[in-house]
Amino acid sequence: MCGIAGSMALGNGPATDAAVLDRMTAALVHRGPDAAGSVIRDGAALGFRRLSIVDLDGGAQPMYSEDGDVAMVCNGEIFNHRELRAELESRGHRFRTSCDVEVLVHLYEDEGAGLLDRVNGQFALAIHDRGARRLLLARDHAGIAPLYYADTGRHLVFGSEIKALLHHPGVPREVDLTGLDQVLTFPGLVSPRTMFRGVSSLRNGCCLVVDEDGVRESRYWDLDYPRTDEQHEPDQYYAERLRELLADAVHRRMQADVDVGFYLSGGLDSSLIGALAARSAPRPHSFSVTFPGSPVDESRYQRLAAAKIGSRHHEAPFTERDLMDGLERMVAHSECPVKETYNTCSMALSALARAHGVKAVLSGEGADELFGGYLGYRFDAGGRGRDRSGDPLLDALEEDLRARLWGDRDLFYERRHHAWRGRVRELYAPGLRSAHHEFDCLAHPVVDRARIIGRPRLHQRSYLDFTLRLSDHLLTDHGDRMALAHSVEARYPFLDRRVLDFALTVPTRLKVGPGGEKLIVRQAAQGLVPPEIAHREKYGFRAPGSPGLLRQNTEWVNDLLSPARIARQGYFDPAVVEHLRARYLGDGFDLHPHLDDDLLLVVLTFGILLDTFSLPGHV
Repeated sequence: MCGIAGSMALGNGPATDAAVLDRMTAALVHRGPDAAGSVIRDGAALGFRRLSIVDLDGGAQPMYSEDGDVAMVCNGEIFNHRELRAELESRGHRFRTSCDVEVLVHLYEDEGAGLLDRVNGQFALAIHDRGARRLLLARDHAGIAPLYYADTGRHLVFGSEIKALLHHPGVPREVDLTGLDQVLTFPGLVSPRTMFRGVSSLRNGCCLVVDEDGVRESRYWDLDYPRTDEQHEPDQYYAERLRELLADAVHRRMQADVDVGFYLSGGLDSSLIGALAARSAPRPHSFSVTFPGSPVDESRYQRLAAAKIGSRHHEAPFTERDLMDGLERMVAHSECPVKETYNTCSMALSALARAHGVKAVLSGEGADELFGGYLGYRFDAGGRGRDRSGDPLLDALEEDLRARLWGDRDLFYERRHHAWRGRVRELYAPGLRSAHHEFDCLAHPVVDRARIIGRPRLHQRSYLDFTLRLSDHLLTDHGDRMALAHSVEARYPFLDRRVLDFALTVPTRLKVGPGGEKLIVRQAAQGLVPPEIAHREKYGFRAPGSPGLLRQNTEWVNDLLSPARIARQGYFDPAVVEHLRARYLGDGFDLHPHLDDDLLLVVLTFGILLDTFSLPGHV
């Protein structure tokens, strides 16, 4: 993928200055080191940085309609472009390139924003319609490609990363406290929130229209599970159909004018994707992170899968020293604090891919969220019940909060949020603690409850994981940002539109049951991946956390967590941070990979974020 940036004048004002647009796009050079392009006209400014993957010589952007009225910049890949091109050519449209995204311009001419319902791909696009004086922004159905925007009063400013927006004079540099509260509470940020006040993230499956009537957002797609758990086909059909759809999704994502490889974790999903990739490209490249001598090392399984697949396998040995060395750069690309350090490992993977000349990689994200791959699904299947604490008052408060958040008093997701809110509040500096009600993320809607109410429990959890964990965390700060830090594009076969539609039809007992989790994926993988991996218990990808960083006792980490610095920043309570630090340094202390949040890592990486983006302290 690439990088886009630009703006649209609100009202009849002038377009953003060319020098400003150049600075915005220059901030995205890592996303597109191969070429640049821009256009400024009729109040619109569109900028582009290109990572050349399809039609290396002819895919320059912006792209235009035949009459020039429609101009577009797009960060993405359209995987059904061949079918769409044939259809459009039969209608009389003329193409200037063989680039996949050019179909979007001509689809817009015929169908306007309806084009979004026709596309199977990953994209963030900006289309300027000169005749209608309209700008259309859109983000793909799953949220693979990020897109940010800010209303400055004079312009609607947008970009693939927030750092591009910060080069526009109308965008301030201030912390969004609700965004910080989300990072401490949920798996990560949840669109439209970001860590920057006044900057919004366009939600997955949504588009934004800017015209003389103002700025308005609408949703064109969302994960919509049925209210009943019915089975319409024999058991065997579902596994065979999943394998067929995945094979097609992988084949489409292997199409490029450059080498395409895949990430190999040693788990079921990446091994299945790799096995299918080898059908489209003999001996594709595979890339893994290893932790030599560590109990979290999975190199045995990675090498086992690579040997079965026949890939050209490459490994990036990773140590706590490497983690430390990559932390600042990771935060600069993530544009948010994090609770896990594995983003640094993902960044090492993209560096390894780029070093071997691979500009696009396949990854297995999405399988856990769609087919029941996390611990919570097994708890639900085991009849965990209503998760009562034994205190009637606390139970009532928790159930009231769940009803407001999810629309279901009995739906346990991640933790008991009422009690956790109290723990998070204690971490804040006294002034923020007393004002927590003003930015409490649990007081704001984060999901569409109508997609949860009345669904089977597995479908409810899947919707929450897809919305709260996948779109804005695993695909964004962990996926897109870490891959494009080294100018590598990540592609996700499990998030193909047809695979997503199919996942909605699979009976829950074929996803999670007495035989374990992701049953249908295991069945689809039979004969393609080694039995040791096909039947292996779910083992989430992990990396060392903040206790390992503290034990290195470096001056840099000690300074970031020093009471004087924490007090000067004004966001966290120095005494609470010191207490956490002493606890994490205790003999034998370790964080449980599934049950504990690394709060100290949030404090540490938040401090890096403040420094990196020159964000002010809280007074």
